[in-house]
Amino acid sequence: MFSLTAVGMNSTMDEMNLIQQEARHHLVVRDLDGEIDLEIGPGDDDDASFAPGFITGPSRETSGEEHADGKQMLMFSQLHGDDQDLSKSQPPKRKKKVVKRWREEWADTYKWAYVDMKDGTARIFCSVCKEYGRKHRRNPYGNEGSRNMQMSALEEHNNSLLHKEALRLQMASKDKIVADKPITVKALMSKTAGSIIEAALKRVPHEFEFIQSVQEVVHAMERVIAKNVHYVSIMERLIEPERTIIFRVPWIDDRGETHVNRGYRVQFSQALGPCRGSIRFHPSMNLSIAKYLAFEQTFKNALSPYKLGGAAGGSDFDPKGKTDNEVMRFCQSFMNELYRYLGPDQDLPSEDTGVGAREMGYLFGQFRRLSGNFQGSFTGPRIFWSGSSLRTEATGYGLVFFAHLILADLNRELKGLRCAISGSGKIALHVTEKLLAYGAVPVTLSDSKGYLVDEDGFDYMKIQFLRDIKAQQRSLRDYSKTYARSKYYDEAKPWSERCDVAFPCAMQNEIDQSDAISLVNSGCRLLVEGSSMPCTPEAVDVLRKANVIVAPAMAAGVGGVAAGELELNHVFNIMQWSPEDFESKLQEAMKQTYQRTLKAASDFRYQKESPEALVHGAAIAAFLSIAQGMTDQGCV
Repeated sequence: MFSLTAVGMNSTMDEMNLIQQEARHHLVVRDLDGEIDLEIGPGDDDDASFAPGFITGPSRETSGEEHADGKQMLMFSQLHGDDQDLSKSQPPKRKKKVVKRWREEWADTYKWAYVDMKDGTARIFCSVCKEYGRKHRRNPYGNEGSRNMQMSALEEHNNSLLHKEALRLQMASKDKIVADKPITVKALMSKTAGSIIEAALKRVPHEFEFIQSVQEVVHAMERVIAKNVHYVSIMERLIEPERTIIFRVPWIDDRGETHVNRGYRVQFSQALGPCRGSIRFHPSMNLSIAKYLAFEQTFKNALSPYKLGGAAGGSDFDPKGKTDNEVMRFCQSFMNELYRYLGPDQDLPSEDTGVGAREMGYLFGQFRRLSGNFQGSFTGPRIFWSGSSLRTEATGYGLVFFAHLILADLNRELKGLRCAISGSGKIALHVTEKLLAYGAVPVTLSDSKGYLVDEDGFDYMKIQFLRDIKAQQRSLRDYSKTYARSKYYDEAKPWSERCDVAFPCAMQNEIDQSDAISLVNSGCRLLVEGSSMPCTPEAVDVLRKANVIVAPAMAAGVGGVAAGELELNHVFNIMQWSPEDFESKLQEAMKQTYQRTLKAASDFRYQKESPEALVHGAAIAAFLSIAQGMTDQGCV
C-alpha cells in the first residue's frame, strides 16, 4: 500500500510527476485507514482546469472529513509550491476528448483507488487487486491504446469480481467515516421523554437512522407521555425489537466466483398481529437502516385499518448490473435462511428499493420449495399468484389521495398546483400518474446522479417514455434529449424548483436543512412523505417554523399496507377486485387513516391547522393501538 509519507522518499521528479498527474485529472487526495481515496472532480477540457494549487482543494466548501485530513493536504500543498516554477516550464498537454469521456464514466463507477509509482510512472491502482489498467495492466488515465481498447478495459475492470469487492469496501469505509457524525438530539419538554432517548443512545450509539426515527416518535408523543407515565415503560420495551435476524448470504456469480453478503430481518413487534414489512436490496443496507424501517413500518401498520405487526429487512446486495441468474442465485441463498421466520401468521415480506417483481418471484419460489406448500402469501408487484389489480400503484396513489384529503380540508384542490417529486421508481412514477388525473402539474423527478425538470409538466406519454428509460436502466438525462423544454441537472436535488406540493419518494434523509430552506423559498406549503423519514431533524425544524404542512409517511404511505391485505383477501377468499373497486377501497382506507390521525391530534390539543398536527396525530394514534395490545398481553 502506498502511503502519503512515501511520496517524500521518491525523487523530486517522481514527486512532481505524481502531483501533475493528480492536477491533470482533478484528483482530491484523502487518507482513509491507510489507503488513498481519489475522488474525481468536475473539470473542463481547457488548460485553465490545470491551475496551480488545485491539490489544496477544489473550490467548494470542505467537509468535516477533509478538515480532519488537513495535515495530509498541507504536505501536498508544500510539495506543489516547491516545484511550481518547474511545472510552469512544462505546461500540461491538451487532453483528448476520449480522456474526458473516460474520466466521466470512470468517476461514475470506480471511486476506490490509490496512487503508486510503477516503473517510474504514477499509476492509479485498485486498492484490492493492487493492479491497474486493461486486465490490470494499462493505466486508466493514460492515452496509450485506441479509444475502443480503453473503453473495453474500463468495462472489463468494472465487471470483475475484484472491482466489485473494491466498491463494497468503499461503502464500508464510508460507514466508518459516518460513525463519527454527531447525533442531533432535539430539546424535549419532559425528563421522562428525554430518558427514553438517552437509554436508546446508550444501548445503540452508532445506529443513527434508528435513533433519529425513535427520537421523532418520542418527540411527537410528549403530551401522551406527560399525561400517563405508564407509557414510558411501554415505549422502552417497544423500541427494542422482538427478533433480529442477521445471517450470511453466500452466492456464486456467472463466472463461478463466490461472493458473500449480509442479510437482515427485524421483526419489531407482533403485538397487533403478524408482521408485514419490506425487503430492501441496496449497498448501504445495514442493521440501523433495517431497524428504523421496521420501527416505522410497525407504526404505519398500526395506523392502518388492519391489525398488523411491523418488520423490515434486506441485504447489502446490489442487484444493479447483475444478470437474472445471479439475482436468482442470491435470492435463493437469501431465502434459505429467512424462510424459517416467514409465513402468513408470522411475517410476510413486500418489495422495497432494489426488490421488484423479478426478485419477489425468485424469493417466493425458493420459499415455496423449502416450506413444501403453496401459500401464495408474498406481496409483490405483478405476481400472478398474489397480485391485486392495482398492487403496484397502491402506495403512490395513496400518497396523492392523502394530499387531496388535506387540501380539501383547506378548501383547496390539486388542480393546477406545481408538484416537485424526487425519485423515479415505482412510487414516484405512480404519484406522477395520479397527480395528472387530479389536474396537477408534476414537474420534477430524480435519480442517483441528479434531477430532471420539465417546465411543461409531465403527461401520460412522457410518463410511459420515462418508464421505458428506467426499464432499460438508462439515465433520466436521456429524457432531456427528447423534450426541449426539459433539463437535467447533475449532482443536484429538485427542491429549488418552484412548487406548491413536494413528494419526496427517494431515500431516507434526502432533504437536509439547506434543501428545506430551498423548498420554503420555492413556495412549497405541503410536503407528503413518500419515503420513510425523508427529512433530517434540522430540515423538520425549518419546515415547522415556516408552517409547511407535513404528511408523515406512516400515515400517507398506508396505501401499500392496505393493498397487501387486499391481496391476502384475494388469495385466501378467492375475491376478485376490478381496478375501480380496488381504487375505491384504497381511497376508503386512506380516508379512515386521515380521520384517525386528525382525531388523535385533536384529543391531545393539536390544532387542525398546525403544521405538526398530522405528524403528532399519526404517531399518537399508532402508539396507543400498540400500547393497548402490549398492555393486554403482559410483559412479553
